[in-house]
Amino acid sequence: MPSTEKEITSVSSYTIDLLEEKAEQYNKPEFIPFDPIGIPHRFSRKQDIEIMGFWAAILAWGQRKTIINKCLELSALMDNAPHDFVLNHQENDLKRLLHFKHRTFNTTDTLYFIHFFQQYYRKHDSLEHAFSAHLEPDDETIENALIGFHDLFSDSEHFPTRTRKHIASPMRKSSCKRLNMFLRWMVRKDNKGVDFGIWNKIKPSQLVCPCDVHVDRVARLLGLIKRPVTDWQTAKELTASLRLINPNDPVKYDFALFGLGIEGFAK
Repeated sequence: MPSTEKEITSVSSYTIDLLEEKAEQYNKPEFIPFDPIGIPHRFSRKQDIEIMGFWAAILAWGQRKTIINKCLELSALMDNAPHDFVLNHQENDLKRLLHFKHRTFNTTDTLYFIHFFQQYYRKHDSLEHAFSAHLEPDDETIENALIGFHDLFSDSEHFPTRTRKHIASPMRKSSCKRLNMFLRWMVRKDNKGVDFGIWNKIKPSQLVCPCDVHVDRVARLLGLIKRPVTDWQTAKELTASLRLINPNDPVKYDFALFGLGIEGFAK
């Protein structure tokens, strides 16, 4: 459904300079230990990075310290070898996960994630295919990739209905913040040492900016969003505004918007 708001056609030089400055400031390895992206950075194997990156993104709500601690707990429960664990665990090994919980993410969700990863990695070498397989060459954004992944993830007789709320979809008008963040981690390539850039079938230009409360607030103050609510169309509107600055890598400015939000930016 198209937005009824007028399309943003230009970005002020003040905003461009500010976003460039702050992206440079926050897109640095020094910030990794204090962010959920630090979880997949503990691994070197591609599949481990994917699994723990996905989990860290999905669990990323609440205080960052708590998110990081819960992800470390989860990793330890999988012997700090997530790919090997999801492929080769025995039924008895799952007992150690029965008490894992983070906010509304509970045992049922954890066990289904394990089931999904096991079934998926038995057939595929990388989680990238679960998203990229649903993209057309001329797709401007990853919208179809997100819809396709949601359908793939839930296409199982073992899928618990309650777990659906943890995997967002544009079809439900969600801004898909956590999945967009995960895809940024996997896809962006800039040699800064923060985002991994280990996927090649999705282009950085197709990414959609994660739109959390900090990003949303700052983007509105800077005139990058006009849409009154925050949903999938809002995330696309923000990304379209950022694409006016950098068409090949619009999500680069996620660093700036989030950092400004944490700083308490007020124009």
